[in-house]
Amino acid sequence: MERDAVEFRYLTLLAGLFVATVLVSNTIAQKPIQWGSLTAPAAIVLFPMSYIFGDVLTEVYGYARTRHVIWTGLFANVLMVIGYELAIALPGASFWTQQEALRSVLGPVPRLVIASYFGYLAGEFVNSFVLAKLKVLTQGRHLWTRIVGSTIIGQLVDTLLFVLVGFAGLWPRSQLVRVVLSLYGLKVGYEVLATPATYMIVGFLKRTEGVDHYDTTTEFTPFRWRM
Repeated sequence: MERDAVEFRYLTLLAGLFVATVLVSNTIAQKPIQWGSLTAPAAIVLFPMSYIFGDVLTEVYGYARTRHVIWTGLFANVLMVIGYELAIALPGASFWTQQEALRSVLGPVPRLVIASYFGYLAGEFVNSFVLAKLKVLTQGRHLWTRIVGSTIIGQLVDTLLFVLVGFAGLWPRSQLVRVVLSLYGLKVGYEVLATPATYMIVGFLKRTEGVDHYDTTTEFTPFRWRM
């Protein structure tokens, strides 16, 4: 029998870190960065961690609790955009000289959040669904196949939707293709390299939390709040 969620020591911490990575990633995503021939939004330095947190949450606590965290991340994004828009719209103090700088940095964020709505929700739910189903199919064995397999599918969905919705019409088409390929490769590589750390975190949480959830009877619709 599973313990009640309020008794979990690390669930709130993981959920908070998950949401924080999404918020910061959406704020910095508008800047394209380049390493050699690879071009990607600056969010690449942080956003893949949200998939690692998503994998850990699903593997340990199950799809239903992860669904709560994913929706919480979306609601936090909406609140962030409202705050940014209010900060831009409100009159500045007489000594404030950085209004245009603030607008140029935070102004594009609403479009990125719309892109995130499509990419983040679709990608995260696909990632969580695939991992949960593979866990039941493999009877809890071969964790690396679940981590990598769910990432390959989830990140593909996320990357395509995020880049196309967020940057189509702003960046040249050739750059969009390059960014999709670069970003997807970097995200998957990021998660593959992080697999040993994910193993250790999952093992630690299963031991200390006393839970190892299998989604054998879970209703997998994303549009449900109740577990």
